Amino acid sequence: MAYGYIAKLPEGVVREHVRFNNRYGIAIAGDLYRPAEIADGDKLPAIIVGAPYGGVKEQGPCVYAGELARRGFVALTFDQVFMGESGGEPRNVSSPELFAESFSACVDYLGVKVPYVNRERIGVIGICGSGGFALSAAQVDTRIKAVVTTSMYDISDVRGMFGDNLEALQAEKDRLAAQRWVDFEAGRPEYLPSFPETPYRDVDALPETDPLTNEWMRFYAVPRGHHPNALGGFTTTSNAAMANFRLLDFIDEISPRPILFIMGDRAHSKFFSEKAFAAASEPKELYVVEDAEHIDLYDRTDRIPFDKLESFFADALR
Repeated sequence: MAYGYIAKLPEGVVREHVRFNNRYGIAIAGDLYRPAEIADGDKLPAIIVGAPYGGVKEQGPCVYAGELARRGFVALTFDQVFMGESGGEPRNVSSPELFAESFSACVDYLGVKVPYVNRERIGVIGICGSGGFALSAAQVDTRIKAVVTTSMYDISDVRGMFGDNLEALQAEKDRLAAQRWVDFEAGRPEYLPSFPETPYRDVDALPETDPLTNEWMRFYAVPRGHHPNALGGFTTTSNAAMANFRLLDFIDEISPRPILFIMGDRAHSKFFSEKAFAAASEPKELYVVEDAEHIDLYDRTDRIPFDKLESFFADALR
């Protein structure tokens, strides 16, 4: 296994590291997966796979991309700008616009630089937070012909996360606004990683935390999903941008291109998929994976419904 990838590359699949710029000139680092055997003149459908919020291409995306390439698709994974091997300073900044833009930059690259891709047959998969960014990109980028979200999060739904507690929301805005003075005085933004640089040996060694934190730790803080470029979280003031930007205001305009929302029956994040599904126009489908929590759809090949993904994209990208 190559260092840093949480899954082995399937037999019959080739992976190539690539780099290209988004429309702001920021470099995006990606991995391009393809079947080892491609006939001259073949034009294959392509799938862009976005990582969970704070994740990198060597984690969940490599699981999806390797299997999709084994099934005959071209797949492109990438590190978000300010993350991993991609460009952007300061590091670990999160931007709703730039994170959605990365998906369109991937479409640019596939449609111009990869001769064996059919640029009219490009779809996207957004895992966790990338689900919201992928949908946001598809709202305006009609080159994206089909969208899948798995264990979706809408990171910009800050108000939904606070519910009716407007007092708590106001206090959070006050905290983030005050942090800007602190960051400016320090000459750098505050960044507080969520996970250790060295992973715990296994889940039994994890510290006692609340159930949600424990779930994240059971992936990111142990060898299962740990990566040195994905220590969790973003600069503190990044949250203010998310609170002031709604990713999915125009989700109904993705129609008539299809959307498939996939979620686990035990996922703590079901609310996001259900809310987005209700707002989207047809054609759309909500697919529930039995006996699966949120993080199971990151890497568990016995839970990720690859047959469903293959049939969905085969139909949507024909």
